Amino acid sequence: MKKRNTTLKDLAMALDLSVSTVSRALNNHPDISKKTRIKVQELARSYKYSPNLFAKGFRTKHTHIIGVIVPDISHYFTTTTVKAILEQGEALGYQVFVAESQNSEQKQENLLRSMTQFGVDGILLSLVREAGDILPITEIMDKVPLVMFDKVSDKVPCSQIVINEVESAFNAVEHLINTGKNRIAFLKESENSYSSNKRLEGYVKAHDHHGLVLDDKLILESHAIGREKGREMTVELLSLQHPPDAIFAVTDDVAIGAIQALNQHQIKIPDEIAVVGFSNSENSLIISPSLSTIDQPGKRIGETAVSCLVAEIESEKELKLPKRIEIATNLVIRESSFRKPTFN
Repeated sequence: MKKRNTTLKDLAMALDLSVSTVSRALNNHPDISKKTRIKVQELARSYKYSPNLFAKGFRTKHTHIIGVIVPDISHYFTTTTVKAILEQGEALGYQVFVAESQNSEQKQENLLRSMTQFGVDGILLSLVREAGDILPITEIMDKVPLVMFDKVSDKVPCSQIVINEVESAFNAVEHLINTGKNRIAFLKESENSYSSNKRLEGYVKAHDHHGLVLDDKLILESHAIGREKGREMTVELLSLQHPPDAIFAVTDDVAIGAIQALNQHQIKIPDEIAVVGFSNSENSLIISPSLSTIDQPGKRIGETAVSCLVAEIESEKELKLPKRIEIATNLVIRESSFRKPTFN
């Protein structure tokens, strides 16, 4: 026999009650007598009844489900943020469905459409690396509330939860300058990356603020950037007639690749070349020397994103949107940019 879930209609027929009476009894409605409520709930347990959230959502206009779309769930920062989203969502009474776009704009569009078709109350979105067409996103915003976090776009008129990318990068580069470095390389993602461009802005701002001349040869970029690209770009920097005395990398993974290349070429870190990364991943403590990095508070970003979205979902009056919430970061200084003093 084909298996199927027990429905409200099944319970109603078994008890010779109306579907609406059964529904109200299951929800402990005060209009239903205690005797009837107990009878209905006991039968529901014996039938192993579970409510159809989508059918319930159709009736109530709310499923209490939030959709989350991220480009790559394997990154330490992303997993930390998603874990916070799951925990905060549950605390606020929402189930959370998480999907990965795999940095594909087409897949991102398909996921947005599927989530609205499944009846989610709202969507949290972290954009793919190179987001071109925003129309599919704005069309979804006509149907359900949408909040962006981490990887965002100035072109999309929605609430956004971000860190202060420019200030964070400025602080990282200024730290290197204050340790006596003046030829600081920047390893970044391709030009369409929002985060990378903002960090470049902070890198340039720090140079201007301290009166250092920018050398374009020290700014390298790659489309799909990671640890291996970090190694490759560092080797390229070492081949320059005037190599850098410090490297600022757009992510910890890239910075770790840089450290591996420097170690392989027996470059003293941080004496000859210092390194600073971005995100404060678990691997930043495992690599030797330990990596100085910008701490991205993924937990706070996730919690804030959920709270913001739920506020938009549950608001009975029109909110003043969009709003931009910036989460503070801090620089964690370790061995890759700070030489421990030696004592005789």
